[in-house]
Amino acid sequence: MESFLSPGLQYGLEHSTLTCWIICGFLALFSITSWAVILSKHFLLSRVHKANLSFLREYRESNHALELYQQREPHEFSSFYHIYHAACREMSWYLLGEDEPGTTFAARLQGAGRITPSQMNAVQVAMERSVAEAALRLEARMSWVATTLSSAPFLGLLGTVWGILDTFSTMTSASSTATLATLAPGITTALVTTVLGLLVAIPSMVGYNALVNRIRGMVVRLDNFASELNAGFDRTFVDHRFSNEALPSMSALGSPSMPAFTGSSTSPLPTSMQAVHARA
Repeated sequence: MESFLSPGLQYGLEHSTLTCWIICGFLALFSITSWAVILSKHFLLSRVHKANLSFLREYRESNHALELYQQREPHEFSSFYHIYHAACREMSWYLLGEDEPGTTFAARLQGAGRITPSQMNAVQVAMERSVAEAALRLEARMSWVATTLSSAPFLGLLGTVWGILDTFSTMTSASSTATLATLAPGITTALVTTVLGLLVAIPSMVGYNALVNRIRGMVVRLDNFASELNAGFDRTFVDHRFSNEALPSMSALGSPSMPAFTGSSTSPLPTSMQAVHARA
């Protein structure tokens, strides 16, 4: 391990204080957590992408929009499948009155009618909710990486400032004039934490940006699939012949009743004001 370290970094670690080792321990913990999240998220996104492509191919090759839902073959890692399943459950409820396909599902579907545009809006809301939940699952634990890349430089700076303060304290308490040989261990130790903080933050920043770009592209593909699914359901199951209920006409509301202006006490003016207006 020593052969991979620079002479300055090795010298600083050999003369490190307890404070330096504590900060290095926190940096190591942040680094391990960050790399664990980055690697696990990388493999998860790759698996989800492959599962989405497989399900999308099956969906586009199916003969009916609800065929895959009737087969009840789960695609655990496919976000497309979860969006499709949520939309099919809502659609089945409005078409057949049940949200899970039974033994008579195909036969009942043959005689089912169509749904109204307002009911299709409920199906679309279910798809949008499923897209949001899938995006949250893809972005889970990314805050750990963001915390690492933002906190590691400050932890390194804290160790550096702490070490320099200790060095100045040693200089003031020394009986003789401080030389470079006496100051070198303290200053080198102080700079070690900054180097380690940057070594932790820079790879985390690169991995975080790469993951964020992949997740953003995957969320866009989720929205596109939801739009494609919504268009297919709208063409197959929605009856657009039913127009929205028209607003009632003014004649249907009846003629407005206005108060009659008579000489009775219907005037809103006080009695004294009524007498003045009468004399005028």
